[in-house]
Amino acid sequence: MPEPRTIVVAPEAAGRRLDHFLASQLEGVSRSRVQLLLDQGDVRVDGEGKKAAFKLRGGETITVTGEPHPVPLKATPEAIPLDLIYEDQDLAVVNKPAGMMVHAGSGANDDARSRGTLVNALLHRFQSLSSAGGELRPGIVHRLDKETSGLIVVAKNDHAHAALAAMFSGRRIAKTYVALAQGAIAKDKGTISAAIGRDPARRTRMTTRAPQNARAAVSHYEVVRRLETRFGKFTLVKVCIETGRTHQIRVHMASIGHPVVGDTLYGAAGQLTTAATEMQLRERRNAEPEKLRLKRNFLHAAELEFVHPLSGKPIAFKAPFPLELEEFLSQLEGSRLQAMDD
Repeated sequence: MPEPRTIVVAPEAAGRRLDHFLASQLEGVSRSRVQLLLDQGDVRVDGEGKKAAFKLRGGETITVTGEPHPVPLKATPEAIPLDLIYEDQDLAVVNKPAGMMVHAGSGANDDARSRGTLVNALLHRFQSLSSAGGELRPGIVHRLDKETSGLIVVAKNDHAHAALAAMFSGRRIAKTYVALAQGAIAKDKGTISAAIGRDPARRTRMTTRAPQNARAAVSHYEVVRRLETRFGKFTLVKVCIETGRTHQIRVHMASIGHPVVGDTLYGAAGQLTTAATEMQLRERRNAEPEKLRLKRNFLHAAELEFVHPLSGKPIAFKAPFPLELEEFLSQLEGSRLQAMDD
């Protein structure tokens, strides 16, 4: 149990909210953490519990009995099924499903937010992983977004981790993704070279619009298939990335006006409808417009190719589309415009 901390409120602090005041007095402690202390009853003002919005008068004595800083989180094993593509004594390759986070965030507590991750599953399956990423990210050399499925390579020991990290940094690992983009992309091939950084207006997003913290990012795409459907036009593309910036493919596709289907964070439609041909449907079939929704991003890490960091032998892996993407694509292809004349 931590030693209680006592703070005497100075007269000039009169009128301030309790939570704002505490956040300014407890170094490195966020307001959300202050709120947690208040909710747990770990804060007393002159011996009484108070709410976050309580206005101070000056002269009060505040006692903090809880731990202002959360205990560092350590990932724990969980019996979660894994689609293991490859394994040897140094590394493993896993096909991650959409909806699974690779690891918990550094601010997560030991609750639902820090459970159900790929790391939890890996620890249960392998027991021992590389420690280079820290206790929250054992074995993790690179990441995939939560709603992106596909191949991810995992290091079992620190030697393999260092070698793989150097290969990623030196762009010696080929990563190929498949994405379904909204709209008809004009060129059959193209390169998007646009620096990416955190969006200052919306911190959950990244952007190519000249943020101060932008880092170089390069993506190469090639059209695989063009779809012209009752739900609109779509382009299935293969994307190879030279860099590995946060949300890179999603940001780059959105930057050219063709967001990844299902990616509402970057402007994709939350639900597809046959609005473009609604009048035809009503006149000829007396039917309501069809609706189609994908509850994840249509982005899949399909191929991974590199030289084994210890044996020196080239190795390559492929992961087919998960069922939900296959079914979605089939529904779109079954709604081709020529089907209107059947």
